[in-house]
Amino acid sequence: MLTFQQKLSIFESFPQLQRKDVSLGRVNFHYEDSVLDKKTVGYHLHPNGNGFVYAGLIEDYRFQINDKGFVNIRDYSDQQLRRLIEQSILSLSGPAPDSPSTTNDTHQAHSYVEDWFDANQQSLQLKQEDDLWYIYAGSSLEMVFETREEAEEYLNDEGFTRQSTSR
Repeated sequence: MLTFQQKLSIFESFPQLQRKDVSLGRVNFHYEDSVLDKKTVGYHLHPNGNGFVYAGLIEDYRFQINDKGFVNIRDYSDQQLRRLIEQSILSLSGPAPDSPSTTNDTHQAHSYVEDWFDANQQSLQLKQEDDLWYIYAGSSLEMVFETREEAEEYLNDEGFTRQSTSR
C-alpha cells in the first residue's frame, strides 16, 4: 500500500490537477478543464491511506465504483494509481456534455439542478456537484450542504418549494 505522501506525490505529478485541502487533513484534486460538471478526480485522500478516484465514466471500473462514481484506491500500486488518474482525466476531457456518448445514466446522476421559489416568486437554485449540494441566489452562492436532505430542510424552512427537476 502506498503512503499518503506517495499518493499525494502521484496526484501532484499531474500538472492539470489542482490540489484542494479539505477537512480532517484530507485532500481533493480537481480537474478544472473538465467538460462536465464533475471536476473532482481525487477525492478525500486521507493520511490513513484511504482515498478515491473518479471512475464513473470508465468502463473497466464499472463494478468497482461506489454510488457516486468513485473507486477506493487504498491498496493501489503506483502504476495502478497513475493509470486510473490518467483515465479519469481523459474521461472528463471530452466529448462535450451534450454529445450522445455522454448522455448516459452515470453522467445524469452527477448533473442535477432544481429551481425553488417562495411565495413572492423569489428563486433559489439547488445544484448537486461532486458530492455536495449548493444553493445559489442567481450567481451568488448562498449555502452548501453535505446532503440533499439538509439542503431541502433549509429551503423548506426558508419558505421555498421545488418547481423543477434535474436537467
